[in-house]
Amino acid sequence: MSSQITVTTLLFASYADALGRSSVQVTLRAPATVGALLDHVRALPGAGRLPPAPLVAVNATYATPGHVLADGDEVALIPPVAGG
Repeated sequence: MSSQITVTTLLFASYADALGRSSVQVTLRAPATVGALLDHVRALPGAGRLPPAPLVAVNATYATPGHVLADGDEVALIPPVAGG
């Protein structure tokens, strides 16, 4: 029996612009990782314009693609920042 988790994914800057919204609820099969979430987001309409390597924070703590998500987590996708 497979279970599912739902996470709130917050989108910032070019991610929000590309997807036309500031957040999205994503349901994934558990166990799910940040990498699986990124794959899901990249499959959404408009995602072809997304930068390839976002910074990711899970519950306000930076996370790697292998980080295992839990039901109810809040994930922020932060595009690379260029400065000068």
